[in-house]
Amino acid sequence: MTGRGHGTRAAYVAGCHCTPCTKANRTAENNRHRMIAYGTWQPYVDAGPARQHVRLLASQGIGWKRAADLAGVSTGAVSKLLYGGPGDRPPSRRIRPETAAAILAVQPSRAALGGKTHVDATGTRRRLQALVAIGWSQAKLARRLGMLPSNFSDVMGRENVTAATARAVSALYDELWATPPAEPGQREKISASRARNSARAAGWAPPLAWDEEAIDDPEAGPAEGWQRTRDVPRGAVLVAEAAELSEMGVALHFAAERLGVPARTLERAVYRARERAA
Repeated sequence: MTGRGHGTRAAYVAGCHCTPCTKANRTAENNRHRMIAYGTWQPYVDAGPARQHVRLLASQGIGWKRAADLAGVSTGAVSKLLYGGPGDRPPSRRIRPETAAAILAVQPSRAALGGKTHVDATGTRRRLQALVAIGWSQAKLARRLGMLPSNFSDVMGRENVTAATARAVSALYDELWATPPAEPGQREKISASRARNSARAAGWAPPLAWDEEAIDDPEAGPAEGWQRTRDVPRGAVLVAEAAELSEMGVALHFAAERLGVPARTLERAVYRARERAA
């Protein structure tokens, strides 16, 4: 049943006879009989486009087994599509139209990559550096990611990371970008201060300096003038102060000037806060 959700004919054929799967199978059968009656029944289509698409996905780092899982079709069907069957049978020339449609619907993206596929580490490294810049120590980030500190340091220096690591870091960044660590005691204050100081010394940009479309691009850099944000309120505090100024009738670009940040930085902070709330 891997890759086949409930409520599909494929799941019914695979052996699940629950109510949603039974209903889906009945609907498919009724549709088949109707098309046969109208003379439009086309049980098979050319397998070429689907085969080419699987190869395209493979060139983008999505293996054929992963593609089958994402499409919700059996690995056997995709194996026959690419390599043929037992007894030196050639690759499939025709396949079911629903199988072709499911395969063609899979699009190459980082989210679709298998967990062990290696991807460029630029965005992963920048996200971690940005969190350190607002006070998160590498030890705390490592714990949140379920890593040993030694492995975390290794990730910070790599050119490539696994897609699973990239997704985990991206999710953690989305959670913490506007939330500096709590500093209830002296130990926490020292830890956060050390993190910020080390990031400042290394020239690491904080979250507000990065556009979403730039942070993963090796050719792009942080927003111009981002260094000015070092000693001003960040994240939720910055947005709250901007909202207060807005209620007083102060335009956004004037609010940015009062708060000592570039207007683009403030716009980005407000946008992210609204997106997070939504």
